[in-house]
Formats: sequence, structure tokens, C-alpha cells
Amino acid sequence: MIRLTVNGQEQELDVDPQTPLLWVLRDHLDLTGTKFGCGIAQCGACTVHVNGLATRSCVTPVSAVAGREVTTIEGLSSNGEHPVQQAWIELDVPQCGFCQSGQIMAAASLLEENPTPSDTDIDQAMSGILCRCGTYNRVRAAIKRAAETGTEEV
Repeated sequence: MIRLTVNGQEQELDVDPQTPLLWVLRDHLDLTGTKFGCGIAQCGACTVHVNGLATRSCVTPVSAVAGREVTTIEGLSSNGEHPVQQAWIELDVPQCGFCQSGQIMAAASLLEENPTPSDTDIDQAMSGILCRCGTYNRVRAAIKRAAETGTEEV
């Protein structure tokens, strides 16, 4: 049995300890907002937070997060009020939307660590999240908007 906290709820799962966290989230907990993209941690679609840090869930065995806090896109906010989610909506960031949960989770982690990131900071933090539609300029603008909003709320 593996115990972990997902989106604030304690979970006890009878799964193979080597099962990737992505599949535990999607197949066992029905949290399908985290997407499968490549399976080798290269695209970032599967990004979640583990103890607040952006983590690629497709290559993270569930045993590695035992006893830790996992946050998925569903748990980032209860109704989409997180500053990053609001900025994404205001600036109409997504096109197809496939990479967006990974983009949002990586951006939220960046802003948690660095509330006023430079363009270089943003590019570095987001460089591993691939967007097939090429919305990178809107992603950067939304992160800046979320940083401004987060500062105003404090």
C-alpha cells in the first residue's frame, strides 16, 4: 500500500510501487487533467507539483512520492481562481489546450519560487514544456500577468 496526499486528500493505494504517478492519478484516482504526452519527461504535459515543486509524473514512480503532497491541475484551485489560471483565461493562451495543464503547473511552481520572474527566468522554467501550437509568447505574457496579479493581491 502506498500512502500519499493528492489535492489535499489522503490516499492509500494498492498499486505496484513502480507505477508512474501519471497513471496512478489518471487510472486509479480519475484525475485526467494531467496529460500523457511522451512518457520520457521531455514534453512536460504530465507536470504536477510534488511538495510544491514542478515534477514530471510520467517518469516518477508512485513509490517516490509516498508520504508527500501531490497537486494536480484539478487541485491548483477549487474553481479556477489561481492567478495563473485567471491570466490564462484573460489572455486566451491555449489553442488546442493539450499542454496547458503542464504549462499552468510549471508556471504556478515558478511563481511560488520567484514571484517576480524575468523573461530569462520564465524561459528557463518553461523551456521543457512543449506547445505544439506555439503559444509561447502568450504563455510568457500570462505568467507576467499572474505575477502582477499575485503582487497586487498581497
